[in-house]
Amino acid sequence: MPWCLAMRRVLAVGVGLALWCVACAGGNTMRESGQDLQPPSGSDTQTSSEADVGTQSGPNAQTSVGPEIEPLSEPQIRRLLEEFVDEQQQSVGVVVGVTSSSGRVVVGYGRLSADDATQPDGDTVFEIGSITKVFTSTVLAELVSRGELGLDTPVQSLLGDEVLMPTRNGTDITLGHLATHSSGLPRLPDNFDPANLANPYADYTVEDLNTFLSTHELRRDIGDTVEYSNVGFGLLGHALALREDADFETLIDQRILEPLHMSDTAVELTQALRERLAPGHDGRLRPVANWDVPTLAGAGALRSTVNDLLTFLEANLGLSESPLQQAMELARLPQRHDPVSGMDIGLGWVTATEGGRQFVGHPGATGGYASFIGFDIELGEGIVILSNSHLSVDNLAYRLFTRDLDG
Repeated sequence: MPWCLAMRRVLAVGVGLALWCVACAGGNTMRESGQDLQPPSGSDTQTSSEADVGTQSGPNAQTSVGPEIEPLSEPQIRRLLEEFVDEQQQSVGVVVGVTSSSGRVVVGYGRLSADDATQPDGDTVFEIGSITKVFTSTVLAELVSRGELGLDTPVQSLLGDEVLMPTRNGTDITLGHLATHSSGLPRLPDNFDPANLANPYADYTVEDLNTFLSTHELRRDIGDTVEYSNVGFGLLGHALALREDADFETLIDQRILEPLHMSDTAVELTQALRERLAPGHDGRLRPVANWDVPTLAGAGALRSTVNDLLTFLEANLGLSESPLQQAMELARLPQRHDPVSGMDIGLGWVTATEGGRQFVGHPGATGGYASFIGFDIELGEGIVILSNSHLSVDNLAYRLFTRDLDG
């Protein structure tokens, strides 16, 4: 099975934090959808611009791209982005960053919006959706590597007496189950009923989450199969934040962002970051509102830049010194195998093999953005893609990793 299709399949619909709910006809009741809520293809706005290209020096390398594959060049990336934006009309503006022992190459193409011809670049801020999950799981891995928690720690032990976690056949849901999408929890909570579909997670409260957990009956055995769950990862972030007596953003900041000197990644944007935020667009390339994800933040609340995410990848690849090395190794270590796709599931990360290369990655999406982050640990190459359209960038990631540059 081709890598990009397999990744979509194993993560079901939700590789990103996308709008998996549609309104039932004749009422406000919500139901889960089997596919992302995407309007018919097409665009009311056609925009393009010359590529904004920057090549930057990378940190001292510990690994390198091997002789089997040549490093990606700026012209190669630019040609793919021209095709993606101008010919395929898959985005208004997109930025790709590649890192290896050869350094960084960052290429931006397109514009911020129909009304703003500014070209996005490595410092442009995007919503990154479910890429947030690998930050949440890295925090878990860091606490586990320090011996403060275990993957077998029951989630109930971190929640207190206000909520009763669902069980099945005498089995408790553990932190490891949440981090590998094997908890038996559904993609979305049963009581998810947003008042505003343009910002669907904004009004889902901690009280709503506690009510869901206390009343939900699991439909499958815990640990039995992989089923992508936003509520599961949202719960993981919530439980870890409770354990650390902090909110989710503070938890991520203290455990990951500060140690790695990532200053452009956040949940709540400062004024300076907001001024660099690319407006989001739907599948027809029409402007849409930004999303707020307060309670289920661990599933998809972060915003970031290509340059900041390249810093995160360089730490994962060993291209830079990092106090999180042990945690990052644990996070990508396969914990479960999905026989349907043939892919391995780590803590947040998903591992796929294509053409003799093994890729560790995670895509993301919100109502107005699509994203991808991934790396090849053996060859020491990492790739980040951020787009200000809801349309998937998975195939673009596949073509970059596999050097399918003429397809």
